Amino acid sequence: MTRHNTIENFLEQLVYCGDCIAWGGLIETQGYGVMRMNGKSLKAHRISYEYFVSGIPNGLEIDHLCRNRACVNPAHLEAVDHHVNVLRGECGAATARIQQEKEMCPKGHQYDLANTYRNKRGHRFCRKCARIRANENYKRSRITIAVRG
Repeated sequence: MTRHNTIENFLEQLVYCGDCIAWGGLIETQGYGVMRMNGKSLKAHRISYEYFVSGIPNGLEIDHLCRNRACVNPAHLEAVDHHVNVLRGECGAATARIQQEKEMCPKGHQYDLANTYRNKRGHRFCRKCARIRANENYKRSRITIAVRG
């Protein structure tokens, strides 16, 4: 293994600043540290979590509790699902709060227990709108079959 692919090189790139441990290597445009390892470009915070804590379970992503994307301090990193990660983010929390305060879908149907369902990521959807879309798609498919027939 070449020097630039080793965990030792990863550890050499750490910059201790206050509570955070900043990544001293390449920082991508969104603010995350990046390192090339085993022929792949990997996020530095993910390398840190896997090295110091454990493997990242399928379906989870690493959240920066300190909100510093360049931080690789394992005490500041937590494996969470996407929904939790977005809600914890500054923009995500504001957007989620606005969406949760809405009482009606964009078409004017009430968001209530009977008319609302959530997908795997926790996003809210209107059942009436879903039924309308399904009926429209079904009618479109029947017209296409009749034209071809």
